[in-house]
Amino acid sequence: MNCTAEGVLGNHLYSGRAVGISAPDDVLMLHPQLQTDWYALCAHYERIGLDHSRQVVWDVDLGRLNDFADHQPSLFFFGPEEHQVRPDPAWHSAVESMNCKNAFMTHAERLGVPVPLTRCFADVRAIGEPAIAETQFPCYLKAAVSVSGVGIFRCADADALRRACDEFAPGTAVQIQQEVRAETFLNLQYQSDNGCAERLAATEQVLDGYVHQGNRHPAAHAPWELVDPLADWLGEIGMRGVFAFDLAVVEEPDGDDYLAIECNPRFNGASYPTLIAEKLGITDWLALAFGTRHRRLIDLDLSGLEYNPATGTGVVLVNWGPIQVGKFLALLAGEREQQQALAIALQGRL
Repeated sequence: MNCTAEGVLGNHLYSGRAVGISAPDDVLMLHPQLQTDWYALCAHYERIGLDHSRQVVWDVDLGRLNDFADHQPSLFFFGPEEHQVRPDPAWHSAVESMNCKNAFMTHAERLGVPVPLTRCFADVRAIGEPAIAETQFPCYLKAAVSVSGVGIFRCADADALRRACDEFAPGTAVQIQQEVRAETFLNLQYQSDNGCAERLAATEQVLDGYVHQGNRHPAAHAPWELVDPLADWLGEIGMRGVFAFDLAVVEEPDGDDYLAIECNPRFNGASYPTLIAEKLGITDWLALAFGTRHRRLIDLDLSGLEYNPATGTGVVLVNWGPIQVGKFLALLAGEREQQQALAIALQGRL
């Protein structure tokens, strides 16, 4: 809740994503509004063979973390509020550094990680006419700290850049970044514990224009070696849990180039289907967002479409909570043709 845009519909219901990635011994903190669909979800997971915790605290107040001092917290984002309740200075410092796009550029260049041409400014007011005259268009003006695409403007020319600058309050740190010409964008995820970062999964973003619709595994590219230095460094300085890097695949006549765009020092949308697929042994999957007229999970008819462990194909609910506002995220397991068929069949029931 402290790291997603307020305008995201049903944001308070997203905590339900934690159920599928949990283990039976875990304690889950879920929004009380999710109780309505709890038994329907448990029945779905039982049918498909996905074990999970049933120890639920129907409360998302961070103060409740202190009720479980013997448990290691697993949090979507370890920000200032989370750190205040369960202090971990090293973890918080790592997150704070990588959550700033300007700091990411500094560390990427220091460790030799290729990035797009980017100029960083501690204050948007520092972007004067000389800086604008040196800019290659089109470009993006980005807030150094932003979530869900808020505070990011595409600028086709100098006038657009000037207008975009006016959208920020004085004192806001920003960056001007060249537009990357790419058809494919990757998400390389890591898990870190006890000072060691390990590769988790490489997924490919599914886009509708510029809008992120979902993720696919396996990705056509997996250039781990490019961001391993950053991941290793983050692990060494205290990063915990899941984090990821977004990369662009730039097709050149003599081969593909890869550019690191940013680091998400937290779980992201691809993390939940990735971890659920790992638990179920699913190697080929598509995670996709759907809209629906249904407002209760029990009304969603998955008969004949649910994941079947015997065949390794079918539908797994991932972000099920926001069905109460007419949307959800599902994992579609199987080869690409099967994924497409499942998507069409599921869409027909929504």
